[in-house]
Amino acid sequence: MTESTLTMPATVDPATLKEWAAQHDDLMVVDVRSGAEFDALHIRGSYHVPLPLLSEHTEEFAERMGTRVVLVCQSGARAEQARRRLAAVGLARASVLEGGVPAFAAAGGEVVRGPQTWAMERQVRMTAGSLVLASILAGRFVSPRLRLVAGAIGAGLTFSAATNSCAMGRMLSWMPWNRSASEPTAHQALQRLGDAP
Repeated sequence: MTESTLTMPATVDPATLKEWAAQHDDLMVVDVRSGAEFDALHIRGSYHVPLPLLSEHTEEFAERMGTRVVLVCQSGARAEQARRRLAAVGLARASVLEGGVPAFAAAGGEVVRGPQTWAMERQVRMTAGSLVLASILAGRFVSPRLRLVAGAIGAGLTFSAATNSCAMGRMLSWMPWNRSASEPTAHQALQRLGDAP
């Protein structure tokens, strides 16, 4: 099948990705998570292109991606955002890994493990929950107006679910514990993709 005739499913399950890794030299697995998440656990041989970086340079990355691309993240949400961005610039041959990197690891896929940090979704839940709890307690003991913070967090989470985006996750990705010394620049990530077989 030629590059122009290859059609990719919107999603692939971990078992299919394992088969493709064994059968296809043209497979390119692109991990769009933060540097800390990538360092903690990633699929062996995957390319690290954090979603904010891919979003800023979508066309450049699309030009360097091969004929069989699978986008991965922690759960599938950020990978789906990346797939939509790439499709918008003409790269329609990308799939999203169902269940993300943890599902691939659980299915016995070959992964690389490093220092463990909390997944971004867990950090968002902890931060949002803590802010809501603190605002309710502060509303009771300090000023009733502080309860509005809980409402704002609820509205933000609702908007996040409706738009499949997460402003709190983006903010948390800039925290020191989510930053990695190996966080690639656009030039480094593009060069690595360019060096792909």
